[in-house]
Amino acid sequence: MSALTLRRLVVWAVSMALGFGVAAAFVTLVLPWMGPNNGNPISIEKYGIQYFFWTGFPIGLIFVVWLDYLLDARILPD
Repeated sequence: MSALTLRRLVVWAVSMALGFGVAAAFVTLVLPWMGPNNGNPISIEKYGIQYFFWTGFPIGLIFVVWLDYLLDARILPD
């Protein structure tokens, strides 16, 4: 496995972990204070696993763009 391939795998893994971590923080810390919940806790199960995926994946893609640039993984075309 080449160094570039390893760097690309690291970028994807770290980006998705950060994306889903930010999404989890948003769902559990921010959403309870919005709308009719009045500060009552919301779990990821109550929010919905599929909705959680479609919240975390795009946030992870934002991290892919920045980590690709910072680590020079060449995932995106120049």
